[in-house]
Amino acid sequence: MKFKTLMEIKAVICLGFGPILLFLPSPLLTLLGSSFGPGAAIFAREYGAALLGNFMLTWFARKAEESMARRAIVLNLFVYDTIAFVAMLLIQLSGGMNLLGWGIVAIYLFFALGFGYFLVPQKRVV
Repeated sequence: MKFKTLMEIKAVICLGFGPILLFLPSPLLTLLGSSFGPGAAIFAREYGAALLGNFMLTWFARKAEESMARRAIVLNLFVYDTIAFVAMLLIQLSGGMNLLGWGIVAIYLFFALGFGYFLVPQKRVV
């Protein structure tokens, strides 16, 4: 997969879920089988804001050429998605979400592996 494609997929997912979590977190959390209250609202809305920040980063950096800046972006997204994968896996295994939660776990695993791939030095054909 190309770097640009991976960044665009991430941007679309972040744009899809960010505003929902920011402005309408209750229906989404209910759909996932999670309880909703004032504490959940705080964290869901903050997470929505983080996803919108990730959208901005991935969309505007999608055409970045190989550079130290691009490597820093990839490292940031790899760490973010790897930590989110582990966190969502633990939540899912503890019964914090219904079967739809496995989709979230799979999405984070996909991005962690995808950005991890771009951290591995590539052999250049000369």
